[in-house]
Amino acid sequence: MSLLRALRQSGALRTLDDALAQSLRRLDASTPDEVLAAAALASLAVAQGHAAFDPAQPRQFVDGDLPWPDVDAWLSALQASRFVATPETMEAESIAAPLVLEGGLLYLRRYREYERRLALGLQRIAAQSLEGDGVAIQPLFATLFPDAEHGDLQARAAALALRHALVLITGGPGTGKTTTIARLLVLRIAQAIATGKQTPRIALAAPTGRAAERMSESLRRAARQLETSGIAVDLLAALPASASTLHRLLGTIPDTTRFRHDAGNPLPFDIVVVDEASMVDLPLMCKLVAAVADGAQLILLGDADQLPSVEAGDVLAAILSADNLRDHRVHLQRGWRQSATLQLAPLAEAVREGATTEALALLRGDTLSNVHFHEGVDDPLQARPQLLEHWRALATIDDPAEALVQANRLRLLTALREGPQGARGLNARIEAALSGRRIGTPPAWFPGRLLLITRNHHPQQLFNGDVGICLPDEHGVPLAWFAGEGGVRAFHPAALPAHESAFAMTVHKAQGSEFDEVWLQLPRIDSRVLSRELIYTAMTRARDVLHIAGSANVIESALSRHASRVSGLGRRLSILPTSRKPQ
Repeated sequence: MSLLRALRQSGALRTLDDALAQSLRRLDASTPDEVLAAAALASLAVAQGHAAFDPAQPRQFVDGDLPWPDVDAWLSALQASRFVATPETMEAESIAAPLVLEGGLLYLRRYREYERRLALGLQRIAAQSLEGDGVAIQPLFATLFPDAEHGDLQARAAALALRHALVLITGGPGTGKTTTIARLLVLRIAQAIATGKQTPRIALAAPTGRAAERMSESLRRAARQLETSGIAVDLLAALPASASTLHRLLGTIPDTTRFRHDAGNPLPFDIVVVDEASMVDLPLMCKLVAAVADGAQLILLGDADQLPSVEAGDVLAAILSADNLRDHRVHLQRGWRQSATLQLAPLAEAVREGATTEALALLRGDTLSNVHFHEGVDDPLQARPQLLEHWRALATIDDPAEALVQANRLRLLTALREGPQGARGLNARIEAALSGRRIGTPPAWFPGRLLLITRNHHPQQLFNGDVGICLPDEHGVPLAWFAGEGGVRAFHPAALPAHESAFAMTVHKAQGSEFDEVWLQLPRIDSRVLSRELIYTAMTRARDVLHIAGSANVIESALSRHASRVSGLGRRLSILPTSRKPQ
């Protein structure tokens, strides 16, 4: 049996993947089966979050005992195909072929070009050095970072930001990424003033609306702390007031994948700071980097141990793996975001390291405050009735702003979207319990229903990941309420873009958010979706209380697995030249 037919019969391919293979066959009936199958798998790879397909590791993409070709023979067939380009150098643009073979990886041409352009764009920014008088701001630097002489990593990050146009600041929750940003931005502002230059134009952005909102809140809090410590008000006044989503920053053009700001029309900012960079996918990061003007600074913040983006690419991890960008990055290590009552650090470390025995011992023991392990539990609604009580109470709150605050105190997170322990199934049960409607009945508006926007809608300024709540207004009119920069905003439910209930959310959807209390429900049976990065991302969404429900076997399987993505970006960045522009 041919490989393409075996893939089709196994159910591994999507209709779109098979359609690509069949299109190539119609264009040239002599195309070998292994080339057609590879084309379908390259398409499938992107759907699974990879930048490319690796013929040497086909089981990473499709489970099963299939008639996989010999790797060398497979690569030879691809190299000989008229549909596969083989660029001479990594900097060279590919010829107009649907597929590209490079570094042993098979790309859809568009994604190879995203990688190439992103690597060149990052090298363009990294090659630029910032000009400025460091002596004039030395007293302020010492005030902001009193432990600079004792190996303070936040001080090192700020020092890098005074010299380099590309800066990468990573660290776990609460390690001070936003505090560091507030202080280094104050330094950049003071440096400009000291040299008689215009105050730098600063943009703050994040991948989702909720992450942007959190970034804004954190920066305002950091600015208040700086004010109480005696930092000049005029310096703090020059800090940006709020953050935006990356799509809003770049300027979406309706019905296209392009943005208003690109290489030909760069962003009008001197400093661009992006939080939650691990969530940014390959196409979006490529377009962002292209839009950063020559001479401008790009600062990426993120936690490399979190899940990569839902879409293609593990961009932050790839950038951090590039040896020639080592001098541009700092990994913060001290402190955690969680409250004093939640002792999460030892468990988070064990999960990150994949130390199953240690992680299970910590979960089963009593040494971690406010961390609860519900071993063997696969029904959170029966195991913890307080979940339904919390959601019922939301319907009794008159003020939508307060209801949204209370809603974000607790969230049920799932590893999967489908299945009994998946977000969709649990949401259906919760909707039925709260509304009185039968399971399977299409969800309707009812007071207290939490909504998750699943598709960007720029005219209404509602974005994928935004969470709202259904409550009547003072006249009893049913409305859906969402947080906005000027307070809550009301929408008629029928006017909302694509959405679903948000009582239970996948961990991917919860990235960029945080909640006082988190219940992580793991599936009864192991899944390839489970990984140590997923567990880590879920548990670090909690501020005060964490519940983990599932079996030890499923946790053990998850911690043995990395959420790795196939990509050539790290190698591409390491190979490209890093020469600096003349001063």
